[in-house]
Amino acid sequence: MNDPLRLALGDGRLPTIAAGVRPAANPQPDPPIMPTRPARRGASQARLQRENAHDDIYEKIYTAILEHRLHPGTKLVEERLAEIFDVSRARIREVLARLAHEQIVDLIPQRGAYVAKPTIEQARDVFEARRLIEPAVLRRLVDTLTPEKLTRLRQHQELEVDARRRDDKRAVIRLSGEFHSLAAELAGNSALARSMRELSVLTCLMIFLYDAPTTTSCRADEHSQIIDAIARRDAARAEKLMLEHLEHIESSMKLVGDMEEVDLAAIFKG
Repeated sequence: MNDPLRLALGDGRLPTIAAGVRPAANPQPDPPIMPTRPARRGASQARLQRENAHDDIYEKIYTAILEHRLHPGTKLVEERLAEIFDVSRARIREVLARLAHEQIVDLIPQRGAYVAKPTIEQARDVFEARRLIEPAVLRRLVDTLTPEKLTRLRQHQELEVDARRRDDKRAVIRLSGEFHSLAAELAGNSALARSMRELSVLTCLMIFLYDAPTTTSCRADEHSQIIDAIARRDAARAEKLMLEHLEHIESSMKLVGDMEEVDLAAIFKG
């Protein structure tokens, strides 16, 4: 029994007075024993559980989008997601707000949440940003390279090769995107890592939306060449290979010009 008083007194026996030592004439009372506060600990544990549940739901939706199981433009109904994950709608709303902050989900007033559907202009903006960010990621990664970091890159590449061997297209898409996010994470700059995570998932959405063939849009051999350049600490070659890699991904998409605005008056009055 975890009685606070019993714990404070030990086995209940009085301490033996050493020979020649007299007790104080006016012994001071022991300080009061403060009760424990299980409610506060319980509240902390409950909050931690909620945060873990939040992260778990976020990751499941994020991965479903990354693997094209949730297509661009798909409506994410709060009530249905709350039922699936057995949580409140408020919890789902928090997750969707987080995804919207990362531009993975669009929140439309009075209509709800939808998986992002990047426009052609946004797609071009994403590649422009990646061409600026990823060379910086590689330079920093080469400068801070350790055997452990190189091992993680190689292990990830093995997973990607295995997914291609099994013709698991969803895993290929996810792992291809995660390769770029992993490189940014290993580079050790949290701001770059966050940016790359968002840009990678947007690129995966664009691959689906603009009919880029999975086999050519993000080729495994190009990732291998980039890793080899990193292993040799050849930052210049790694950057060159990455830029060529991004060019291949972008050129594989059907990013034809935006549709011209239709002049309805000309159509119906002409």
